Amino acid sequence: MNTEIIKEKLEQALTLDVCIVKGEGGTFQVIAVSDMFIDMSRVKKQQSIYAHLSEEIATNAIHALTIKALTPDEWQKQKHFI
Repeated sequence: MNTEIIKEKLEQALTLDVCIVKGEGGTFQVIAVSDMFIDMSRVKKQQSIYAHLSEEIATNAIHALTIKALTPDEWQKQKHFI
């Protein structure tokens, strides 16, 4: 599993303004930015990302995943710290 495959999968499944994937060896970090996250709880935001990577998680191709799912406004406030 590599970062480009994860990024492509998420970008095909979701309408994202920003999709950044980092990591290797089964441990990855995802930053996803979209209007779709407006009015979602943090858990719901993360579930929307997990749902599209469930096969990779189930097969242990991804064994650790950190997710930051942000609205565009949240991204503008946080991107300087990420």
